[in-house]
Amino acid sequence: MTVNVPISNLPRLVIVGGGFAGLTLARKLKGADLQIILLDKNNYHTFQPLLYQVATAGLEPDSIAYPLRKILRSQKNLIFRMAEVAAVHPDTQEIETSIGRLRYDYLVMATGSRTNYFGNDKLGEKVMPLKSIQDAFNLRNFVLRRFEKALLTNDIDERESLISFVIVGGGPTGVETAGALAELKRHILPIDYPELDMRRMQIHVVEAAPRLLAAMSEPAGEHADKFLKELGVTIWLNAPVKDFDGINVVLGNGKSIRSGTVIWTAGVLGSPLNGLAAESLTRNQRVKVDNFNRVRGYENIFVIGAGTMGNGIAQ
Repeated sequence: MTVNVPISNLPRLVIVGGGFAGLTLARKLKGADLQIILLDKNNYHTFQPLLYQVATAGLEPDSIAYPLRKILRSQKNLIFRMAEVAAVHPDTQEIETSIGRLRYDYLVMATGSRTNYFGNDKLGEKVMPLKSIQDAFNLRNFVLRRFEKALLTNDIDERESLISFVIVGGGPTGVETAGALAELKRHILPIDYPELDMRRMQIHVVEAAPRLLAAMSEPAGEHADKFLKELGVTIWLNAPVKDFDGINVVLGNGKSIRSGTVIWTAGVLGSPLNGLAAESLTRNQRVKVDNFNRVRGYENIFVIGAGTMGNGIAQ
């Protein structure tokens, strides 16, 4: 089965992914002599920097999601199809999708990233990721259920565990999520749950690096550290997570934190399509590209966004 798209005598550019990179490229090529096919598993674009606001009830999901068709409806050289893409077949210049096969002349992968559990994939079954609107909504509901359950127990230790949170990762998402939870603790939760002693609500940020916001400037990291501590957030540095049994978070420094809720915002892996040669990928599943973002070893396959590694240099 092939994907149902109009036949055209123009070169076909297939863009996989309607995130920031894929959407920007598609719009930049408005009016180009190309037939552009944009594929995404959702029919909306997600403004990912504000996922933490949905997770902490600061925003509703529709505030950070916008229909792709509405964004692109004036672009005559573009066709959108909602589909999941499983693999690329460079020998036949086709991609394999949930709605059939699709031929391309040029392929751009803008598939973003996925959560990195640093070799401990069992953690993924117990922690709460924050990569999509569904993740954010699941986390919001989970947190509220924890508070409702805390009202039903007279065990002080169990209650404290139910309303305490560990955020793994001191990058932008982790810092913002911790700050939002701290604001809820101060201003919203005492009103909604007056029977609970919010002084027992603990918020921890756990970071494997020696400072917060390690990818940013030192002053930015210092400011985030000061800001979170003023809000009552406990920060653990040089402390990678080794294990989580659903009750206790075990850190690499031998310490443990009692909490039933772990929000995972640490690290990402690339999310390349199956079918690329192994030598085109790094150990973190990022794709090696040249100065034109062309995949090493291929003439007409490109990668943009979070999944790239420039000049073929592995990370």
